[in-house]
Amino acid sequence: MTTRILIVDDIHPVFLEKLQRNHVELIYEPNINKQDAELLVKDMDGLIIRSKFFVDEDFLVRAPKLRFIGRAGAGMDNIDDVAAQKRGIQLFPANEGNRDAVGEHMIGMLLSLMNKLRRAHQQITHQQWLREENRGLELKGSTVALIGYGHNGQAMAKKLSGFEVEVIAYDKYKTGFSDQYVREVSMEEIVKHADVLSFHIPLTRETKGMVNDEYLHHFRKPIFFLMGARGGIVDVSAVLKGLDAGKIRGAAFDVLPIEKFPALAEQSWFEELVSRDNVLLSPHVAGWTVESYYKLSEVLADKISQHLAC
Repeated sequence: MTTRILIVDDIHPVFLEKLQRNHVELIYEPNINKQDAELLVKDMDGLIIRSKFFVDEDFLVRAPKLRFIGRAGAGMDNIDDVAAQKRGIQLFPANEGNRDAVGEHMIGMLLSLMNKLRRAHQQITHQQWLREENRGLELKGSTVALIGYGHNGQAMAKKLSGFEVEVIAYDKYKTGFSDQYVREVSMEEIVKHADVLSFHIPLTRETKGMVNDEYLHHFRKPIFFLMGARGGIVDVSAVLKGLDAGKIRGAAFDVLPIEKFPALAEQSWFEELVSRDNVLLSPHVAGWTVESYYKLSEVLADKISQHLAC
């Protein structure tokens, strides 16, 4: 029997090429909306999505034949995983595909913060040549703390290895993962030793809003704060308070709790966030390079192909 797969987001052609070798029927509808997808999904065995809409329980009810969902991205937070698992639907993320991109991007943001590049650029464009005021800090000798040591955390640690830093990591769901790039530690050691704090965890019911005033209060030293995981993990107002109190030296956000305008501009913290020269923002592109566009689709195609072969 032919496997039918509905693809509701733009995806690299390598995915289509690899899956067509498996003699599946691909319904490629990258411009479809959720309502029209609900009409088509009732006859589908598989669904491929990036971030177009939330796959909730109501959507899954309309898909009685659905056996798997693949996401051409890292994490599955736009899918109701509890409802999917209850229906025996297998979930396939493609975290391996953009781990290098995320690591490079977040290190780039960190170096920019430590060397005050945003401030220096703005000053020069206003004809100010201020050297002493823009004296930077070296990353060498710092302790970089990773929260989460999955695919992205591991890639980050590997890329940091050339900077002569100590990399420590805490992962609530893993133990025994110390390797040549990282030393596994407790959360108590994280808050005691961290000079840089970087997040590599998914957005779940447990991690939503995790980084708040109480969380940041425990850190002993001023830190550079890197958020390249999911915006819903952090209370941005708490980070702003940390910046005011000197507990946070600089903050980089590739993700925010709200990521669409005009809603983003309407947040109470938005104007204050963008006005600071020790805050660096990017539009959720850390994992979205030219290369990762290919690799995400390739990784996902291989996982789906292996699943269909079983």
